[in-house]
Amino acid sequence: MRLHRLDITAFGPFGEAQRVDFDALSAAGLFLLQGPTGAGKTSVLDAVCYALYGAVPGARQSGQGMNLRSDHAEVRTRTEVRLELTVAGRRLEITRQPPWERPKLRGTGTTVDKAQTWLREYDSAAGGWKDRSRSHQEIGEEITQLLGMSREQFCQVVLLPQGDFARFLRSDAEARGRLLGRLFDTRRFADVEKRLAERRRAAEARVREGDAALLADAHRMQQEAGDAMELPELAPGEPGLAEAVLGAAAVARSTARERLTVARCRLDAAESAHEAAHHALREIRELARLQARFTEARQRAERLAERSDAHREARDRMERARKAEAVAPALELRESAEAEHRRAGRAETRARAALPDTHADTGAASLAAAARRAAEELGALDAARRAERRLAALAEERAGLDREERADEDVLREADAWLADWDTTREALRTRIETAQEAATRAEQLAVQRETMRGRLTAARTRDALAAELEETRQQALAAEQHVLDTRAHWLDLKEQRLEGIAAELAAHLTDGTPCAVCGATEHPAPARKDAGHVDRAGEDRALAAHQRAEEQHAEHARRLGVVREALAAATAEAGDTPTARLAAEAEELHQRHAHAHRDASALHAAHEELRRTEHEREQRLADRQQAAVRAASRLTRRESLEREQGALEEELSKARGAAGSVAARAAQLERKAALFTEAADAVRAAEDTARRLKTADARLADAAYRAGFDTPQAAAAALLDAAAHRELQHRLDAWQTEEAAVRAVLAEPDTAAAARQPPADPGTAERTAAAAERRLREAASARDAADRCRAELDRLSARATEAVRRLAPLRDEYDRVARLAALTSGTAADNERKMRLESYVLAARLEQVAAAATARLWRMSSGRYTLVHSDDRTGRGRSGLGLHVVDAWTGRERDTATLSGGETFFASLALALGLADVVTDEAGGVRLDTLFIDEGFGSLDDQTLDEVLDVLDSLRERDRSVGIVSHVPDLRRRIHAQLEVVKGRSGSALRQRGV
Repeated sequence: MRLHRLDITAFGPFGEAQRVDFDALSAAGLFLLQGPTGAGKTSVLDAVCYALYGAVPGARQSGQGMNLRSDHAEVRTRTEVRLELTVAGRRLEITRQPPWERPKLRGTGTTVDKAQTWLREYDSAAGGWKDRSRSHQEIGEEITQLLGMSREQFCQVVLLPQGDFARFLRSDAEARGRLLGRLFDTRRFADVEKRLAERRRAAEARVREGDAALLADAHRMQQEAGDAMELPELAPGEPGLAEAVLGAAAVARSTARERLTVARCRLDAAESAHEAAHHALREIRELARLQARFTEARQRAERLAERSDAHREARDRMERARKAEAVAPALELRESAEAEHRRAGRAETRARAALPDTHADTGAASLAAAARRAAEELGALDAARRAERRLAALAEERAGLDREERADEDVLREADAWLADWDTTREALRTRIETAQEAATRAEQLAVQRETMRGRLTAARTRDALAAELEETRQQALAAEQHVLDTRAHWLDLKEQRLEGIAAELAAHLTDGTPCAVCGATEHPAPARKDAGHVDRAGEDRALAAHQRAEEQHAEHARRLGVVREALAAATAEAGDTPTARLAAEAEELHQRHAHAHRDASALHAAHEELRRTEHEREQRLADRQQAAVRAASRLTRRESLEREQGALEEELSKARGAAGSVAARAAQLERKAALFTEAADAVRAAEDTARRLKTADARLADAAYRAGFDTPQAAAAALLDAAAHRELQHRLDAWQTEEAAVRAVLAEPDTAAAARQPPADPGTAERTAAAAERRLREAASARDAADRCRAELDRLSARATEAVRRLAPLRDEYDRVARLAALTSGTAADNERKMRLESYVLAARLEQVAAAATARLWRMSSGRYTLVHSDDRTGRGRSGLGLHVVDAWTGRERDTATLSGGETFFASLALALGLADVVTDEAGGVRLDTLFIDEGFGSLDDQTLDEVLDVLDSLRERDRSVGIVSHVPDLRRRIHAQLEVVKGRSGSALRQRGV
């Protein structure tokens, strides 16, 4: 990392813009940052740290945001820090502006502008700067990744501020390990440790899971086998578990097969008894059915005899109805002829009432002759009626010409008035189009800003919701963890109680004459008894199952907590640190501005369309004005022709009208007269025809009734049945015949008659006997099925247990191998005497290099007295590997670095920091530190030691490094020519470069 340029505006004590040219200062290799106390020397380093990390070092990190602003700055000058540097081969420019409370542009009061950050990179190919990011988080992550150090580590290795100069020298092993791990990128070794530990836990979990599954199968086999299987009291992971489970399973399978053979024999006997009982039941039921059938047939025959008279009457009624059906057509014909004759008479009366009195009794032939005479006279008026219609058409056409003339006059008047305002209308429409186009451009720009702001607002709302959800999820995870501990404690308590009462549990299975499973005795004089609070295996298993469920719930809550944390980090990265309310207000403001611009822009299409319509209307009005003039000339000629034709038609019509008001009125009179005579003649002829047909129908009806055997037509009509009555009567007759035939068939059956002669059957007793046999059969079948299921389940579980034992063997080998490696890398192995982790081992080697590089400079600074050495000794109960001691050549003894005096601590820690920078730079993949700052501490050195320290620092230029010393010691101003002076004044401090 090399600094090139620093620009400061309104920052700390600097009220006006200041610039530091580090390239010029670094050319000397060693430069001095000097000035009176309180002038702002440390503020220059604060500005560098703030530009890189967005925060100032150490105890001053509370002074962020608006507190970084200079009290000497103008009200409208914004605080800004810009740093140009090269890191990892990339030349970057970082600009940061903290939050700023400024006066409002309109009105009174102040408003707060949010913090701003820019990152630019110089593109040598293009020869200019390119913008990379404006996100605080993205810039912070990229700078931290490029430097390889956090803000605190940067201040320890590069800035070395006041009060923290010797922190690294006096740090404990853990603190040194964290810093060295970031600088030398030893995360891969920590990842190896973590990966091995994870693999050990995973392998252990797989082995335990396999043992638990094996035990679970064993318990299920015991549940199936009952008292035929006794499980050993072994826990998962204990030796001999697999052999004991497989042996017990073999005994249980043999017992299950014996029980299955006995159950099958019992089932065969029950099936034979069941078949015999059901055969007897079927015979008794058949006898009862035949006896009931015979009794029912006798009852039906008695009911038929009771209804025999009604059956004969219905049969006679059906016979008379069949005879009357031959007279039905004649009846229908006579009724139809009578109705038609009545209708014709009424029509004749109405027609004669409309005729003159002179024709009241006239016959049909005279009425038809009068109608023909009226029609002939009407035909002579056809030409006159055509002429009358033509005269009316001529009058309508003349009226139309008058209307067209008035309409053309209106068209000319409107066209002249509209065309007079054409220029003003066109100019106004063009102005509207230009205004709408500008609004459309503005709306597109605001739409892009609005969508960006909407994304940030959505992310901010998600961030707020996830923050609340994170706390709730954390509480749930803690509660689940506590629940795991409680259920585990409860399970262990029950297990301990069961072990204490195991004697009573074993005694429950003792039988006189059977050897004891513990001592082998066949006599049991005083077996233990279960007390009231005894815990059996089922209670212990329930507690263990509850503990396992609690562990699963805890794992799920932990997974959910990780998911919520990742989602919160993603939402925070997108939304930033701006409050949701402020983002919502900004989004609403952009929405209002966009809506206003969109409304203005929406008038663009309407304005274009209106301009097009007005131009088209102008052309149309010009054409209408020209066409109106042409139509006026043609109307004059047409009006003269119409007047001549109208005079000739009026003379012709006056002759044809006669006494009537018009030809049409005369024709209407003749049409009505002809129609009345024609209608009357038709009605008279129809009445005469219907009278003849009625007389013929009466004669046919009397003849048909006589032929059918009826005295009068009225008697035949009374004997007729309608369709519904006929169907109902026929259904009754058919039902009688069907019932009579069925009764005779049943009484004639030989089986039914023979059954009626036997004693009454008793189906109830036979059914009870069959039910008892069926119940015994079901019990035997259930026993056989249970024995078969037990045998099959034991075979399946035994095969699965055998396969599980085979699979567990390589898993146990893998667990032993991974556990040894994990213990070795984590420092817990028995043969790791110093308890060093793998990462600590690698860092110890790096620290040894740092100590060697630092000793080369410390030896010169201390005139050959002190050297730094790395120590692997353990401190207290902790682990070893990152100890650091100093060797005093005057005493020849090695002691802790905390025993050094103030001046000795200063140049020892300075030598260590320079050595650390050398090793980091030389390390492959490490960050190169080309610019270092040393803040104070030189006042504790004597002249000789100061010369030696400066010689060491001056030698750094050989490696193209520069060191900036921050001090107000007067002797340093004489010794170091390149200087950056901080001048303090009433209006704020200022920076001056000298000797460059």
